[in-house]
Amino acid sequence: MSKILVIGGGGREHAIVKTLKKSKDVTELLCLPGNGGIAKDARCLGGSAKDIPALVEAAKREAVDYCVVAPDDPLALGAVDALTEAGIPCFGPTKAAARIESSKVFSKQLMKKYGIPTAPFEVFDSEAAALAYLDSAAAPIVVKADGLALGKGVTVAATIEEAKAAVHAIMGERIFGESGARILIEQCLEGPEVSVLAFADGERVLPMVSAMDHKRALDDDQGPNTGGMGAVAPNPLFTKELLETCRKTIFEPTMAAMKAEGCPFKGCLYFGLMLTKEGPQVIEYNCRFGDPETQVVLPLFDGDLYAVMRACTEGRLDSVEVKFKDAHACCVVLASDGYPGKYETGYRITLPAESEGRFITVAGARAEGQELATAGGRVLGVTAVAPTLKEAVEAAYQAADEADFNNKYCRRDIGARALRG
Repeated sequence: MSKILVIGGGGREHAIVKTLKKSKDVTELLCLPGNGGIAKDARCLGGSAKDIPALVEAAKREAVDYCVVAPDDPLALGAVDALTEAGIPCFGPTKAAARIESSKVFSKQLMKKYGIPTAPFEVFDSEAAALAYLDSAAAPIVVKADGLALGKGVTVAATIEEAKAAVHAIMGERIFGESGARILIEQCLEGPEVSVLAFADGERVLPMVSAMDHKRALDDDQGPNTGGMGAVAPNPLFTKELLETCRKTIFEPTMAAMKAEGCPFKGCLYFGLMLTKEGPQVIEYNCRFGDPETQVVLPLFDGDLYAVMRACTEGRLDSVEVKFKDAHACCVVLASDGYPGKYETGYRITLPAESEGRFITVAGARAEGQELATAGGRVLGVTAVAPTLKEAVEAAYQAADEADFNNKYCRRDIGARALRG
């Protein structure tokens, strides 16, 4: 029987906590820092997920048996290394393996070295050199900050002028701090996107059900990129044939490449894919569960999440069964109007009721007595599970309409592209 600490405090972590609660060997769940909504399902410790020494001390003080490190920042800062050294086993990659997300230059060079399909690219550590390169480039073109940038470090530029503005913002104005010390400029791939989360144990990789994220703030994929405004699963465009192609050309070669580089990957490996005319290609990797993909993938998971996580940590993923329900899920993110730009917080939240097939995760909220108040850009994730995608989308929007807080905003077309096929 185990006492588990989940690191993080958003909607993804709430989804992980809710799923771990169903595991038969979990006796107590803690979350650091957690949030007002997560507090209904786990004891929240507060603090900062990026303060690694304090995080380790909290885990030792609470005598936890296992730790799930969910966000990118603590993984990139070496939380798994520090906790493991303190004798606490973890779900998540080491600092060296987390570079597959924390450094886009590392991941692109890895793909180039090992022949994993991805867009052609160039790396720059000087603004002047990047701008000079763009003078002879063709749009559309993609500009990426090398380091972590809260999911906002990528600009798909429709014109060279837009690309140059992105380069100046990242490298000249340092809007993402030192994450913009180096940038990538790469060819813009065309085709539908697919998100695939996968369990990994250093040797083996087991893909979860595929998903379709909706990153733009406004309907019809307009407006700025956000951390994600909703998702559906499974992605109807990701066929069994494409899964097998990706397994052979992307998933297994990535695991082999990481092992060959001396940093085998354990935890959840996220593949952001583009289905191009030339075949599937990698847009990006994440070293952890995606947000909000987790909020549609885990409600479809049909098994013991803790048992699968332990198998990843212990290098025995071949000893557990990973199954998903034959159903569909849709998550609608309810955000503070103005996100990802300026927005106001502090408004009282009315939550929709949870029921069979309805899964509510709290992302940006704090407790005020017995009530919740908004405390972030993305506030709630409202997920519905149903036999068909159309039913899941309709049920998710029904639940979204039942939730309430001042300045509530959501896209009204989550799942529409998937329904169109």
